[in-house]
Amino acid sequence: MKPITPARLPRMREDGLIIDELPDEVLVYDLDRHKAHCLNHTAALVWKQCDGRTTPRVIARRLQSEFDETFSEALVWLALRQLNKIHLLEEPVSLPTQFAGMSRREMVRAMGIVAAVSVPLITSIMSPTAVQASTCFGGGHACATDVECCSKNCLGTHTCHA
Repeated sequence: MKPITPARLPRMREDGLIIDELPDEVLVYDLDRHKAHCLNHTAALVWKQCDGRTTPRVIARRLQSEFDETFSEALVWLALRQLNKIHLLEEPVSLPTQFAGMSRREMVRAMGIVAAVSVPLITSIMSPTAVQASTCFGGGHACATDVECCSKNCLGTHTCHA
């Protein structure tokens, strides 16, 4: 990855995404990769600040005033690292050398236990494509519910009826 320069400041990706903002988190569905991501409040705040014009240091200052408590630049970098990994930034950004080789756990430990409360967290799941979701089993296949069977008839022996 190239170093961060004014031309490569973090910018949130918006194309190919379905975004649903909830009170304490943001749900993002990536139409290109068929993955759903849940950004906790902290990760969502960082992501929304990624406008391609704002440095991670400025993002940290803005969030510090919003949280009305210490919000380190390291937390912004942790969020950017996760956002990079799940392709929610237009272009990848390089981590500073002090964080480049660290795991998420090591970064949290280096920031101190107090920071753990506001650690940006992103949870992702793979969702089935339309074809995968519509697949059903034919007669004689093992099943647990009627929905799994094309005939919509899962017999008491847990076998799809033809």
